[in-house]
Amino acid sequence: MKQVTVVGSGVMGKGIAYAFATSGFNVVLNDLSQEILQKASADIAGLMEKSHQRGFLSKVELEAAQANLHIETDLSKAAAQAELVVEAVLEKIDLKINIFQQLDEICLPHAILATNTSTMSPTEIGAQTSRPDKVIAMHFFNPVHKMKLIEVIRGLDTSEETVSKVMGISRQLDKEPVEVNEFPGFVTSRMNCLIGNEAMNMLMEGVATAKDIDKAMKLGLNHPMGPLELADLVGLDTRLRNMEYLHHTLGEKYRPCPLLTKYVKAGKLGKKSGKGFYDYSKGRVVHNV
Repeated sequence: MKQVTVVGSGVMGKGIAYAFATSGFNVVLNDLSQEILQKASADIAGLMEKSHQRGFLSKVELEAAQANLHIETDLSKAAAQAELVVEAVLEKIDLKINIFQQLDEICLPHAILATNTSTMSPTEIGAQTSRPDKVIAMHFFNPVHKMKLIEVIRGLDTSEETVSKVMGISRQLDKEPVEVNEFPGFVTSRMNCLIGNEAMNMLMEGVATAKDIDKAMKLGLNHPMGPLELADLVGLDTRLRNMEYLHHTLGEKYRPCPLLTKYVKAGKLGKKSGKGFYDYSKGRVVHNV
């Protein structure tokens, strides 16, 4: 399996495309406009060049990875020959279902359709296609080029063959996959949302500053990144959507912190907007990514 399409060229889509291209897969990156894709392609090329300069990619590997990456705005053209499609769009179930229904019509009969979701149901998504046995979730982590984990989440109708293939592909990416039975939030998002939400509640209550809450988690519990730093990196709007979904599916303990809702309403979305729990507007680096 060497032909891969990635739908969505945001932070996660770019990282996933990079991971496949540098691992020898032929990758087509799809998004809504040529302008968006050209910017994404330039970002991926820059990351490839940095990886080469730092000794992670040889000159030959760099050139091969660059040749492996292609961009295409037309989903029909982007996915027509794909053996695996990884969707990496916003965490909105209606949007994902719409894309999967299109892919179901476009893709080869044997193609596997994967969603890079942190919370959504591959069972619900797969049920809207004619191939639920070939629908699965591949949950990558940000930044994709550094994070080793992929959660592989089987839906109710996902076949053993599909799970086996995706576990194997994950290892080809030099990642460590874990197999998870579907339940809202899976393993990591369910735990991480609770920790992050409690950190936001403590900040709102004046227990400690954002910096000291994060420092306590890093130095006291050996977390590589503080929960508020991580929320800023993920995007506070994304975190809020995740919390709302988990609150709806798992109950009251996942009710989003009012401070998170307030920040999103104010347009403070974290690193991508320049301000969140930290101020990035002056180029300040608050964590190593």
